Amino acid sequence: MASDFPSAHTAVLNTLDPDAPVLDDLEPLRGIIEDAQVVGVGEGAHFVREFTLARARLLRFLIERCGFTHVALELGSTQAAAVNPWLAGDGEEPDLHRLSGPLTLGMFGELLRWLRRYNVGRTQPIQIAGIDLPNTLTLLPDLDPVADYLGLVDPDIGDLVAGVLRTAGEITGGSAAVSAPRWGTLDPALQDSLTASLARLSTRLRALEPIYVSRSDQRSYDTARHHLDTACHTDYMLRAMNDLFSGAGAPGDTSVRDHFMAASVQWHLARAGTGARVVLVAHNNHIQKTPVTFDGHLAALPMGHYLARDLGRQYRVVAMTHTADQVPEMSVSPEGSPVGFTVELVTMDAPAPGSVEKTLTDAGLGGAVTLTDLRSRTSLDRMRSQSAVVDTPLHQAFDAVVCTPTATLDPTVSF
Repeated sequence: MASDFPSAHTAVLNTLDPDAPVLDDLEPLRGIIEDAQVVGVGEGAHFVREFTLARARLLRFLIERCGFTHVALELGSTQAAAVNPWLAGDGEEPDLHRLSGPLTLGMFGELLRWLRRYNVGRTQPIQIAGIDLPNTLTLLPDLDPVADYLGLVDPDIGDLVAGVLRTAGEITGGSAAVSAPRWGTLDPALQDSLTASLARLSTRLRALEPIYVSRSDQRSYDTARHHLDTACHTDYMLRAMNDLFSGAGAPGDTSVRDHFMAASVQWHLARAGTGARVVLVAHNNHIQKTPVTFDGHLAALPMGHYLARDLGRQYRVVAMTHTADQVPEMSVSPEGSPVGFTVELVTMDAPAPGSVEKTLTDAGLGGAVTLTDLRSRTSLDRMRSQSAVVDTPLHQAFDAVVCTPTATLDPTVSF
């Protein structure tokens, strides 16, 4: 490790307040992201207030100082579409709970409220794109618009569509922790029939594109195809997550979700127009460029791995972590929680040797909010992730990291 690391490559940030007028302390970020088309902005754990504030401040800098034009979040496209009019000023602030649902509200509520305030007075309000599967991991959010479209362009397959909707309607829940086990209660023959029917609809929709477009338009067709692709991946992940929860998950199986997310980012980029630049807001383990491993065991190939492969230097990543001794963590709670778990503070082990957190602490920077350039500077090989530690060459996984001295529970979390 270079003897001048981290001090020579770390900027101490003045504040976490996204509304503070001065952004000059974030200028080192400009040299890190350069001309990237997509910049991932992460978090080391969900439901952390400090990460929400830091993300909002980085968003402001990237929009105002670097010309970024779009914001993509770790949620479903139908959820984003429901929230966007509210972000532009429609309705009242409390409407967000109804529009987003409890999990999205807990993950992004404060960030979305800040975006709504930030949009006041803007001639072009910042809108969000949903690049993930539905946070509920249910099928109807995407199958309902598909059914409406097919009813217009291909009414002869109405019985097939109706059967898919009936089965999909039995899979409910506020998160994968509820919906995947509920899928697991279905008769195996019904599970397989659902997968086969979705595959049949998808194959037919692709083959009959010229006819479907002649009966509608290209944009409507593309949107329906994206929704159906989302539903097919959701179906796969219901099976994968049910297996994971039951202890029978296949190694790397959740990579299917991340591969979908990367393709979804590309899908939105293709439709955003020339000059579009996207801030991609998702967990560190989704945006990192290297495989996600814990104790040497593969968890997944992340979205960032695919984006780095396809976009090269046009993709940059800013992770977030903390040096606190506690962090909000999810705890399975099947009773009384709409999302199947609760969030509570858990105690962390001291930062491990070889971690960015220990390096910053040993340099006397653990009590400050910092931005550290990780590019080719260090052999650090671990970083906190939720209440665990991910092991990976950090200079290959991330371009920079924001570190906060505290990690407190976001007040919007209601479960």
